[in-house]
Amino acid sequence: MPPVPVTYIISDLHLGEDFPEITQCFATFMRDTAPQADALYVLGDLFEVWFGDDNVTEFNTYIAQLFQQLSASVPVYFIHGNRDFAVGETYARKAGFTILDEQTVVDFYGTQAVLLHGDELCTADVEYQKFRQRARTRWWKTVMGALPLSFRRYLAQRGRKRSKENKKHLAADIMDVTPSEVVKTLEKHNVQVMIHGHTHRPNVHSLTANGEPATRIVLGDWYDHGSVLAITPNAMTLETRSFKRKPVP
Repeated sequence: MPPVPVTYIISDLHLGEDFPEITQCFATFMRDTAPQADALYVLGDLFEVWFGDDNVTEFNTYIAQLFQQLSASVPVYFIHGNRDFAVGETYARKAGFTILDEQTVVDFYGTQAVLLHGDELCTADVEYQKFRQRARTRWWKTVMGALPLSFRRYLAQRGRKRSKENKKHLAADIMDVTPSEVVKTLEKHNVQVMIHGHTHRPNVHSLTANGEPATRIVLGDWYDHGSVLAITPNAMTLETRSFKRKPVP
């Protein structure tokens, strides 16, 4: 009996040298599970932080090799997240994946779905949305790319620290999606299914868009386990890949 066709979607891995358990779980998934897929989609925040494609390290090269090995037989697609929106074509070529538009409609075995990281849906976080709009402009990318790598590292680390502090004072609903923005996005693309990450709140939500029932699937992060969406011709199922995190000293 032939295997059931499947496509995998992952998001919010936040890979980094400080998280070896996540890296090991990801490597196992890439070697043992992903090769059976028709395609793999990564919906942003693959890395905990990205300083630029010129930041060539042993770790980043290892992750690129995992993708390169997979992409030899399975197409791999990437959508920028808020942590790694500076990933460019240089690293994409090295890893063998294709960078998609920040909102992309894909046909999964007859069901069309809009894929996105999801940070643009959190419109109640006004300050972040201002930064997001600025950081996606060509002039901002050009200016930042011209800065010395050491200074970009400093800016990124300072930004992460500020972000952690700000989250302590933000209400939970501000950091979640705005329902009207979800409906607006579904209707913009004329689809009934949305798949995203970013909020770290894995779930399947039912709503109404385009005057019909719609579904919003949210992938989880990889801080505690590997969150994977498996899509077959008959179902879209949120799965987990277990691993143990070492206690923080």
